[in-house]
Amino acid sequence: MLKIGLIGAGNRGKDIYANFILNSTDEAQIIAVAEPNKIKREQVISAHNIKPEFSFSTWEDFLKKDKFCDAIFLATGDDLHFEPITIAMEKGYDILLEKPMSNKAEECVKIADMAEFYGVKVMVCHVLRYTPFFSKLKELIDSDIIGDIIDIQHNENIGNFHFAHSFVRGNWRNSNESSPLILQKSCHDLDILSWLLNGSPCKQIASFGSLKHFKKENAPEGSSTRCLQCSLIDSCIYSPKKIYYNNIGSWPTLIATEIQTKEALTNSLEHNQYGRCVYHCDNNVVDNMVSIIEFENGVNVTFNLCAFTDEVCRTIKIMGTKGEIRGNDLKNNIEVYEFGKGQGRFDNGAITTITPEVLIGGHGGGDTGLMNDFIDLCLGKKNDSKTSPRTSLESHIMAFAAEKSRIEGKVININDFINSLR
Repeated sequence: MLKIGLIGAGNRGKDIYANFILNSTDEAQIIAVAEPNKIKREQVISAHNIKPEFSFSTWEDFLKKDKFCDAIFLATGDDLHFEPITIAMEKGYDILLEKPMSNKAEECVKIADMAEFYGVKVMVCHVLRYTPFFSKLKELIDSDIIGDIIDIQHNENIGNFHFAHSFVRGNWRNSNESSPLILQKSCHDLDILSWLLNGSPCKQIASFGSLKHFKKENAPEGSSTRCLQCSLIDSCIYSPKKIYYNNIGSWPTLIATEIQTKEALTNSLEHNQYGRCVYHCDNNVVDNMVSIIEFENGVNVTFNLCAFTDEVCRTIKIMGTKGEIRGNDLKNNIEVYEFGKGQGRFDNGAITTITPEVLIGGHGGGDTGLMNDFIDLCLGKKNDSKTSPRTSLESHIMAFAAEKSRIEGKVININDFINSLR
């Protein structure tokens, strides 16, 4: 039985990873928790029957003790990864590390180096590699059905309400406190692009983006700084009535209040950040961004990241010398076009529609695949994983370089950027 300690009992730590252990496997158990929020900590203690001596209010108290379990789920805030993971690796813990690895590029490099130095098993939570959807895309690319890849267009459609919740009101609204948008939200996307291209390194990157809409000057006339006191609450696109009151017991209301009742939600929104007007927050992350990426293998990629979408999904178009692949992960639909095999006037391509298998779990089944892989790795059923820190470092470097390009208005050479970190 794999014994696991949870450091950080937020949505990912408590509601996803710990709940998976509770409900979906008999090979592991949560035996300890470190969480400063008393309500969340007690929820984990109750659900997992954790003994009092293994309940901690801080990660420091957890890691002061000699090693007492096999592995750790490290799901603290983006800016609170480096110090605890350093100590945990020194003590010999295997670790599931929430992405991003760190909100500092230098620390990401050090984490990859330390994981190899200490010889511990570390996985980064890049869940898209474990989804049937992206696994099928990679299988198709590797089969040579569309020939050599020339160009990829990839879109991260964040969703207007998702962006307002997470990146205007929420924990990742301000890059000075957490991470740039492209790192926090889209190291996933940059990682999956690298994986689809068989790990070809990025050569150079240029990015453009800004915070255009969620600013004080765009607030509707007559709006209030807090939603529950606003006369526009029934008509506003980002009204908490639409985002939170309609989702009690599920995301994103699980984030907005610790207790899932209407009364508790109202009380929370009267005081916390999720009750603030989206035009009167302290957010500074961009709400739109486009990156142009050249990989060492010659493939060019355009990556579009935008708040202003209806659906919350990823769409992709992969263009090769013998055909084209189009996909939508929300619709779980992939279309393959093979050039020269049709019957049209210009010999239009034959079209094959593929529906990948469906797995239970968030991120299109990726959460389930990730958790099973981590457990197998820790139990010695396999020797490596798809998401080691060294592998995941590539996407993080691309994200930091993209943000540097956006801010400085210049193309970033990746080798030069990496050398500047050493």
